[in-house]
Amino acid sequence: MNEHNLDTYLNVPQLSQLLNVRPMTIYGWVHDGMIPHVKLGRLVRFSESEIREWLNKRRKEGRTRREVEVLDYEAS
Repeated sequence: MNEHNLDTYLNVPQLSQLLNVRPMTIYGWVHDGMIPHVKLGRLVRFSESEIREWLNKRRKEGRTRREVEVLDYEAS
């Protein structure tokens, strides 16, 4: 028997909870084409692995050290 490896798909409420954003934000991203999704008729689903990749592409590294220039304002 040929076994298919299907990815896990999330619906809007599940993704909304996972990302801690409102469902309307998710729908806005879908409408603007900002987030990978699959349309099944009127239903919208999100591949968990594609969402993981999408998030990793948006990851920003924080600064470990910030250099500050100190100016000497003493009167000569």
